[in-house]
Amino acid sequence: MCSPKRVADSMASRVEILMPGDMNGYGRLFGGKLMQWIDVVAGVVARRHAGTEVTTVCVDHLEFQAPAHVNDTLTLEGRITYVGTTSMEVRVDTFVEALGGARSRVNRAYLVMVALDASHRPTAVPPLLLESDEDRAEWLAAQQRARIRKARGSAP
Repeated sequence: MCSPKRVADSMASRVEILMPGDMNGYGRLFGGKLMQWIDVVAGVVARRHAGTEVTTVCVDHLEFQAPAHVNDTLTLEGRITYVGTTSMEVRVDTFVEALGGARSRVNRAYLVMVALDASHRPTAVPPLLLESDEDRAEWLAAQQRARIRKARGSAP
């Protein structure tokens, strides 16, 4: 059995200054580019937690709440919210950061990742040690999302 890990043990972040090549035809951040960055952050979080290679199984929730524009500073923050036997749910929040430091969230996504062994088969992940009220609230909400995914037949 793997030793439990804390949420803080696997957190990851990424910062981008948005460039013209990151924009869509309307002058806003291209959603596909953001989805790529979200997937990378989620992958780092899951790899840190599992200590193995991982693969993305599904993006359970991806909500665009506001646009981002050229020269905006974009910050992505990922944290693990739930673990099963071989799967992990990762939340990635994306913020636009003003020059003065104020941040506004533009996106929140939940992804399901699965840990892989050397043969690329699912492998066990460490339990998650819930230390804060936020950790426990995310765990409970993630359990509900996991039940919905199982009912849909869309993820482990």
